[in-house]
Amino acid sequence: MSFQDAIKKSIMEGFTSNDIPVSQIVAILAITFAIGVYIYFVYRFINKTSLYNRSFHVSMAMISVITAGIILAMQSSIVISLGMVGALSIVRFRTAIKDTMDLLFLFWSIGEGIICGAGLFELAIVVALMVTVGIFALEFVPVYKKPYVLVVNSNNPSAEDEIVKSVSEFSKGYKIKSRNIKKTGLDMIIEVNTSKEKELLQSLNGIESVENTSLLTHEGEMRV
Repeated sequence: MSFQDAIKKSIMEGFTSNDIPVSQIVAILAITFAIGVYIYFVYRFINKTSLYNRSFHVSMAMISVITAGIILAMQSSIVISLGMVGALSIVRFRTAIKDTMDLLFLFWSIGEGIICGAGLFELAIVVALMVTVGIFALEFVPVYKKPYVLVVNSNNPSAEDEIVKSVSEFSKGYKIKSRNIKKTGLDMIIEVNTSKEKELLQSLNGIESVENTSLLTHEGEMRV
């Protein structure tokens, strides 16, 4: 027997046809669906976006079931395995993921489907619990305070020093993001970290040359 024949024989023996009982298939998919629903509720609780995207939530929960079905199919035959690899390699998903947390939950759902499809239910449950604990532990521990974006409009092009003085007095830290100096005035955008919002705005409005002030929330995180 040549080396190539030995390799072919070992591959074929590793992918012998295996008829999985219907009861086992139903049990695997049911457990996978339960874990997918669990991921669905964890995501709903942890999600902070103002708009609720129901289609994304449902698809995320069902991805694990679909993945488990694919793994079960790939266990039955080498032909199906190669066909799955070829089919999935030409599929391109062009939906943009706006939040990295969404990517985490999608990968979690796919991973749970793979683990359940392989029949490792204990591992799937342990992974689900560990990921949940990790998400809540890291999500609710305040590491950095979210800053504000301060927009100041002044009719005096030379009012920057007075504005910065007020900002530094009522904030723990600040960073000038943009300044627009015109002949008739000055526009500034400042990222500030403060817990004295009202005092800061009152101080800025007390400056004679300041016409408008706006304090907006920021989605980023500022080191202090």
